[in-house]
Amino acid sequence: MESNNELKRTAVFAIIAILTLMVWNYFNPQPQQPEQAAAQAQQQAAAPVAGNDLPPTKPITVSTDTLKAVIDENSGDLRGLDLLKHNSAVDASKTFTLLSDNNEHKYLVQSLLIDQKGNYLLQDSSFKASQNNYTLNGDTLEVRLSAPETNGVQVDKVYTFRKGSYLIDVRFDITNHTDAPLKLDGVYRVLRDNSTPEGSGYFNQTYVGPVAYTPDGNFQKVPFKDLDDDFESKRDRADYQRTATSGWVGFTQHYFTTVWVLQPKDGNSICQNGNCLLDIKRRSDNLYSAGVRVPLPAIAAGQKLSVPAELYAGPQEYAVISKVADRLELVKDYGRTHVVAAPLFGLLNWLHSLIGNWGWSIVLLTIIVKTLLLPLTNASYRSMAKMRAVAPKLEMLKKQHGDDRMALQQAMMKMYKDEKINPLGGCLPMLLQFPVFIGLYWVLLASVELRQASWGWVSDLARPDPLYILPILMALTMYIQTKLSPPPSDPMQAKMMKIMPLAFSVMFFFFPAGLVLYYVVNNLLSMGQQWLINRKINGAVKS
Repeated sequence: MESNNELKRTAVFAIIAILTLMVWNYFNPQPQQPEQAAAQAQQQAAAPVAGNDLPPTKPITVSTDTLKAVIDENSGDLRGLDLLKHNSAVDASKTFTLLSDNNEHKYLVQSLLIDQKGNYLLQDSSFKASQNNYTLNGDTLEVRLSAPETNGVQVDKVYTFRKGSYLIDVRFDITNHTDAPLKLDGVYRVLRDNSTPEGSGYFNQTYVGPVAYTPDGNFQKVPFKDLDDDFESKRDRADYQRTATSGWVGFTQHYFTTVWVLQPKDGNSICQNGNCLLDIKRRSDNLYSAGVRVPLPAIAAGQKLSVPAELYAGPQEYAVISKVADRLELVKDYGRTHVVAAPLFGLLNWLHSLIGNWGWSIVLLTIIVKTLLLPLTNASYRSMAKMRAVAPKLEMLKKQHGDDRMALQQAMMKMYKDEKINPLGGCLPMLLQFPVFIGLYWVLLASVELRQASWGWVSDLARPDPLYILPILMALTMYIQTKLSPPPSDPMQAKMMKIMPLAFSVMFFFFPAGLVLYYVVNNLLSMGQQWLINRKINGAVKS
């Protein structure tokens, strides 16, 4: 194969890379965690199965400035949650529903108390509340649900909502009226089916499923498929840390997450009375559970114990989740590019703090990244410009040598040597840029901060451009770039170069506007850089 053909492939490398990004998430397996000790597996097998039934909801509605919650009065479960400051991915006129308990989608939160035999403490009892509707008027709102005394034990469950917050405090107030110490465990879990979140499409697929973080096991994704395999084989082999002293556990999806926090930021861990046991599995009702069993201190006869826990259910906004718990920002799904993407988002977030507009922050970020990569891109464009400048000589050589491929190859190598051209000189610089290229893609795709953020005529940078101006500009800039690149000698590659702008412009009609904005600005800068280099190289060749 001719070296010149290799160069032509390099010339379209950046364009092909965009297509690669569409399927990147399909080839993004997580590193395997070390297998847990047998003792931990046995402990996990002993986790409770209480509370598996989901009776119909008897709703208590709670409204704050940030959310509308639905609590089932009987069980005390959190059965519904609308995020009032975020619109629906399907219908922008409606609010976004994170938690729900309907026939189409089940996603809810449970908090239970169990005894040492794994029996649900209130299996035959129901909570009662003083009213069915609550509205936050001040800074905090308490919703107390009380269960009748059972076997000498009185239990209240208290939800606390705060103004401007997606954190929900869930507290058990337990009074032991018996004449013996009482030992209980708390069980906190999030339940979900494996349905695709609303608004998901082929071009914006991110991880959906259980997640956990522990200082020992770090950040762990537990895919639905692994839990299906365990369920069908009746084994417990999914890779995640079974015990924890702190961290968090729950579910995540594109832009939003729901997790139980084992240790709030700068607070105390709820695992102080022994290791907490993480429990992530598929249940017999085909719901998936991500939760934790927490040992509680013994309650002496006649004494009362208050047991607090925190639930975060909301957007993956860095400024918010980074203050909730250590490393909670890891729920932003950058795939395997986290080491590159996280600093890029940090830079984007800092620029936004200065500018105050996410669109212009993307523009400035693109300029900064382009400037930092100038040494690499200059080397690549110089190589392509030299190849473009000697293209007429190359055509003459082909005519001279006809079908004598060996003679043509030798003549080409001599020409490259005389002109001081490395025919593969544009390849390595492009490869070195590729991690940054992918990292920026995931930063802009995963940033909920772009949701409902306006720029110019675009009212939401996380949705496609409503006027299709950016995709059209993307097609035009791609077309101009093909004209600035060395003309392909292979007819098939020449056709690809002509078709690519049209094909990719169709794809970009479905991309978030913020992502297309980055590509348009990057292409404009690349065009100017390539034009200047071409002009300089052409002048040198003619002289």
